Amino acid sequence: MATSLPSCKEHPSRPARATILVVDDEVYIRDLCARALHNYQVFQAGSCEEAIRMYEKEHIDLVLSDITMPGGSGIDLLKRVKVFDPNAIVIIMTGFVDKESILNALKEDADDYINKPLNILQLRTSIEKALAKKALKEELASIKRSDDLKNAFLSLVSHKLRTPITGISLCLQNLGMGVFNPEDPFFAQNIAMANEEATYLGQLVADLLAFSQVMVNSNGLEKSSCDLNEIIVEVLFKCRELHCNFDVAIDFTPVDVPPVQLDASKIHFALMQIVDNAFKFSGKVGHVSIKLAHHGDAILLVISDSGIGIPAAELPKVFEKFYQIDPDHTGQVRGFGLGLFYARDFIRQHGGSISIASDPGLGTTVTISLPLQ
Repeated sequence: MATSLPSCKEHPSRPARATILVVDDEVYIRDLCARALHNYQVFQAGSCEEAIRMYEKEHIDLVLSDITMPGGSGIDLLKRVKVFDPNAIVIIMTGFVDKESILNALKEDADDYINKPLNILQLRTSIEKALAKKALKEELASIKRSDDLKNAFLSLVSHKLRTPITGISLCLQNLGMGVFNPEDPFFAQNIAMANEEATYLGQLVADLLAFSQVMVNSNGLEKSSCDLNEIIVEVLFKCRELHCNFDVAIDFTPVDVPPVQLDASKIHFALMQIVDNAFKFSGKVGHVSIKLAHHGDAILLVISDSGIGIPAAELPKVFEKFYQIDPDHTGQVRGFGLGLFYARDFIRQHGGSISIASDPGLGTTVTISLPLQ
C-alpha cells in the first residue's frame, strides 16, 4: 500500500604515489629506469601506440620517452599526449646531442630533456623538478577554478535575488504613491504577486543557508545504522510540505531491507534534491514514485516522476555546479544548481553510484545504488 502523506578527462582516481610512464623500445632501458625510479609507480611501454593506450587507461603524472622509436617518435608521442592533456608533463630522452631535435622537443612543449647514456642522479632530479612544476600548475589551476566558481556563484545569487526584490519594491513604491485603488482587482493581484515574490525570496535565502552549511560539511562521513524507509518517508513529507501540491500523487511502499551504514544527513540531503526536482518538474498534476529494493550486496533506490523530462543533450550537464534545467527560460528556477552536484558527491562518498535516464515529456528516472558494506 502506498505511503499516506498529509495534505498541505576524466582519468581514473589518482594513486597514492606519483606515476611515471617510461617509453622506450629497448626493454633493458625501461627496466633500468624503473629500478632507478623505485619511489614512484612506474608503467612501461615499448612504442608510441602502446604508450597512448596506457596513458588513456591509467592516471599518469609524467611521461619519460625516448626520442627515436620505430612506429612513432618521442616527438609524435609528445604531440599526442599534449592534445589529450595540455598540462601533461613529458620529458624526452635522446642519445643524440642534436640541437635541432632538442629545440623541436622544447618547441612542442616538452618539459625537459635528458641525454643518453642516462645519469641516474640527473634523471631523478629532472623528474622531481618536473613533478614539482606539475603540482604548482595544478595548484594555480585549482585556485583559478575556485575563483571562477566563486564569481559564478555570486553572479547567480545576485540574479536570483534581484528579480523578487524588484517585484516587491515596485509594489511597495506604487502603494506609497497611492497608485493603487483598494477596490480595484488589480490591487489584489499586485499584493498577491508581492506575497509570492516574498515567499520565493524566503525560499532562496533558506536554500542559500542550507548550501552554505553543506559546503562547510561536505567532507567526511559520520555513519550510523540507518533504515532507508524512514529517510525516504521523511524526504517525501518534507517535499510535500515545501511544494504544497496535493495533486501530485506519491507512490512509495516501505519494504524490508537490511539497515545500511550511512551518514544519514548526507543521504537525506541527496534524496531531498532528487525528490524535490521530481516535484518541481512534475507540474500541477503528476506522480512521483520511489522503489526500494535489496539487490545482491547493494540497496537500490529508483526515483521516477511524470514530469517534463530532460533533453538528451542536457543529461551530461545535470551534475555540474550551478547548472539548472530551465524549460521556460525564465532564469528563475528555484535553487542554485548545486543540489545534484552534492547529491552525486555524497552518494559517491558512500561508495555508491547515481545515474539519470529521461525522455522529454515522459518524465525522469534516477537510480541510486548504495553498498551494504
